[in-house]
Amino acid sequence: MVAQFIKSLKEEFTGYNVSKLTKDVMAGLTVCAVALPLALAFGVSSGATAASGLVTAIIAGIVIAILGGASYQISGPTGAMSAVLIGIVAQYGMQGVFFACFAAGVLLLLAGIFKLGRLISFIPMPVVMGFTSGIAIIIALGQIDNFFGTVSEGTSNIEKIASYARLGFHPDIQAVLIGVLVVVIMLLWPKKWGAKVPGSLVGIIVATVISIVFRMDSLAVVGDIPKTLLLSDRLSLSGLNVQMISDLLSPIITIAALGMIESLLCGASAARMKGESFNADQELIGQGIGNIILPLLGGVPATAAIARTSVAVKSGQQTRLTSVFHSVFLLASMFLLGGVMAKLPLAALAGVLMVTAWRMNEWEGIRYIFSHRFKSGISQFLITMIATVVFDLTIAIVLGVVYSAILYMVHSSKINVSVSKIDTTRMNFSPAQDTDVLNSSGVIYITGSLFFGDVDEFNLRMRAAYDFDHLILSLRGMPNVDISGVQSLLELCEDLVKHGKTIAFCGVNDSVRKYFDRAGITKLLGEDAYYWSADKAILALLNSTEKV
Repeated sequence: MVAQFIKSLKEEFTGYNVSKLTKDVMAGLTVCAVALPLALAFGVSSGATAASGLVTAIIAGIVIAILGGASYQISGPTGAMSAVLIGIVAQYGMQGVFFACFAAGVLLLLAGIFKLGRLISFIPMPVVMGFTSGIAIIIALGQIDNFFGTVSEGTSNIEKIASYARLGFHPDIQAVLIGVLVVVIMLLWPKKWGAKVPGSLVGIIVATVISIVFRMDSLAVVGDIPKTLLLSDRLSLSGLNVQMISDLLSPIITIAALGMIESLLCGASAARMKGESFNADQELIGQGIGNIILPLLGGVPATAAIARTSVAVKSGQQTRLTSVFHSVFLLASMFLLGGVMAKLPLAALAGVLMVTAWRMNEWEGIRYIFSHRFKSGISQFLITMIATVVFDLTIAIVLGVVYSAILYMVHSSKINVSVSKIDTTRMNFSPAQDTDVLNSSGVIYITGSLFFGDVDEFNLRMRAAYDFDHLILSLRGMPNVDISGVQSLLELCEDLVKHGKTIAFCGVNDSVRKYFDRAGITKLLGEDAYYWSADKAILALLNSTEKV
């Protein structure tokens, strides 16, 4: 893997020159403008601090980019991860988050080493869209207090919303005005301008200026931004105990699963956008090492971010140095603009997150499955979305994948059996005579996988086989068979042979043939029972010398 990684780096930087360097620097500056407000917002929304968000973006932008599996990935704090972290912070504090991040990084590193990157392909797109929309809802609900300037109690969003009935819901007009102002600016900001200066950055700048000019002192603000990459609040192993480690097992798996899903989906999407290859396993190694380092400095878990990555690609990014330059510019912002960023109203960041949550939804895909009335896709989407909001990401993903697997089994195990007499007009040869053999022969076309759920239906439909003396079973439409299915077919063949019937198979694929061999069907009927096509089987029936 190391040799392959070094080879890919050499290919990436072949012909690198001043022109490409300039493009990387400018693309990095553009990505920095997008990443700065998001890093601050996601840091705060995760239950940590704006400084944690900045440190995460800076370190992830360097470490993960250099060690990752593509030239274009931009990693940092994301809305999806923030939605997961806020519950962990409420229950276990920042030390819980730091340890969970460290352990999840180890899992991601191991996943990359053992080449588990392809597992992402087993998660159906409606499930991915469902948990993305669920996370968007969690993010929006989590910003109600900051957006409206209200106070709630509880660890989960549901508990906080329920607490309004007891505490009352009293919006702060200043917070609402600032939040709405940012939302309006982001929604109305022209796309062609947004390619250079993102609306989110403009929104928080305008909101901050207004809050200072009009002395909106009641607004909660970000607070001091430390001018260091080594935060005072960082991972400390001294506070860990066996009980905490046991309790954190589910959050660790959740963070690792989300890191894998977000990073690999982002990589695959951007690979199509840029027309480059993507090494999923190397990306997991980079994400793992990055997330192991981050909590040691006070950062929160990071993943690849599709918004920042797509901006980089569209801004003329050439190599992974774009991500490094974006981190350098963020670091400069921390030192040069720390005093200004400390005065950013939380309501302004809440406005950024509200719009971000709305845009997180894959609206095109959602409209597609609903407008075309794909019932299975709609149910997968809704179940995963609701489970994400009510439970957590891990449970939601498991439910979504298990439900999808059940749907697949139900749909794919529908067996169809069509029985017909031999129609000589459809064959590519003409029998010398209308023999009794043809009149007493039948072809049975079987389509669909023969699984345990359809054994009874299969046996019922195969009763028609007893009407013929010579049977040809066309299995070209049978992609799979399980133990129950092959055992049922063996029993059927044994009974047909006992009644003096002859049986031949055609179009059997390799995987089904292996099951037949192991089950004893081949031993019962012999190697001569298999043919490429029904024509060949019929010819062999008429003339035993012509078989394949």
